[in-house]
Amino acid sequence: MNPPETAGQDNPYASRKKAYYTLVILTIVYSFNFIDRQLLAILQESIKADLALSDAQLGLLTGFAFAVFYVTAGIPIARWADRSNRRNIVALSLFIWSFMTAISGMVQNYIQLLLARIGVGVGEAGGSPPSHAIISDIFGPNERASAIGFYSMGVSIGILFGFLAGGWLNEFFGWRVAFMVVGIPGIILAIIVRFTITEPVRGLNEQRQDSDTVVPLRDVLALLWSRRSFRHMALGAGLNAFAGYSTSNWIASFMIRSHGMTTGELGTWLALTIGLGGAVGVFCGGLLADRLARRDQRWYLWLPSLAGFVCVPFMVAIYLVPNAYTSLLLGIVPGILFNIYLGNVIATTHGLVGLRMRALSSAILFLIINIIGLGLGPWSTGLLSDFLQGSLGTDSLRYAMLYLLPAIMFWSACHFYLAARTLRADLAAAPS
Repeated sequence: MNPPETAGQDNPYASRKKAYYTLVILTIVYSFNFIDRQLLAILQESIKADLALSDAQLGLLTGFAFAVFYVTAGIPIARWADRSNRRNIVALSLFIWSFMTAISGMVQNYIQLLLARIGVGVGEAGGSPPSHAIISDIFGPNERASAIGFYSMGVSIGILFGFLAGGWLNEFFGWRVAFMVVGIPGIILAIIVRFTITEPVRGLNEQRQDSDTVVPLRDVLALLWSRRSFRHMALGAGLNAFAGYSTSNWIASFMIRSHGMTTGELGTWLALTIGLGGAVGVFCGGLLADRLARRDQRWYLWLPSLAGFVCVPFMVAIYLVPNAYTSLLLGIVPGILFNIYLGNVIATTHGLVGLRMRALSSAILFLIINIIGLGLGPWSTGLLSDFLQGSLGTDSLRYAMLYLLPAIMFWSACHFYLAARTLRADLAAAPS
């Protein structure tokens, strides 16, 4: 272990300005991740009409097919990141998913679009786990949830611009142009990442000695599975993501079908309620948890539990009120609270494992989140909507979301509460 003064001299991130620059650039990268991912949600009604698709096909396209390849590629990429240069992996991944987004505008049928979205999923798999590991090496344990909370604003910023740009581009130029316009800037950003971000020294910020030993996947899985807090936390995160992804992927279709809104106006509303609101929620959630956790570490999980319980009545009301604007205004509260869990869960997971396990532990966590949330969420909602269509017509999506999503969010909040019960003991038992 290096003494503090030597660590400071050898640390490329001894300057806080450099640390904040890297955090901002990685957050922008994460924003592009969700712009490219969320774009499909605001465009899917136009795509459905153009390619003659069902709700189940749309749910598969935005959910399960994407998620399967996202999480399958995520584990080997995270293994690579735990032993190699993480900055280069982020830059390469960003290039791949941006390129695949751009060519999504050229497809002629469902299979071609499905293959393009699978390419986006494979590329995006290399974005977050290496970025999480970089941030955890730049920022210490007492500010890590805040830093990852800031990074996680990329989800909401991406949703904001995905809805806003996608809605208006679709209205004036069509869905194909929207894909191409959004994909190309990510290729430029990949070059900026490669040549302006420096790979940090692992563990230097925490005065922990790094080892070159590569930890086997089974050992990381065994460690995480042995922690009861992680099991409940991961399930709570997956169920929270089920409700969040289902909402963000289907809310535009619900408002168009049940309230007759146009994509331009709707994109602006959703950009503000889900995008801007979510950015405020996820950043403030990490910041508040870091402060409250100085008194009790269980606040890292108590806070997402509380947010989940508060969301439920608002989620019910969104689908029952008769007025479109009242529904959108009610959506502000879930929009702010949906992603409060994200920075806290990632930071807590990193606190449970060793230095060379961080990218892989993020990938395992994201596997659970994305299989349950991104994979099953939109697809299940689409299937239920198709099932209800015969009896409910255009309101089938409204009731599919009403029956499914508030109950799932309540279930999620219960698991976060249960995870907090063993959190302090599990953090104390983390490998050095």
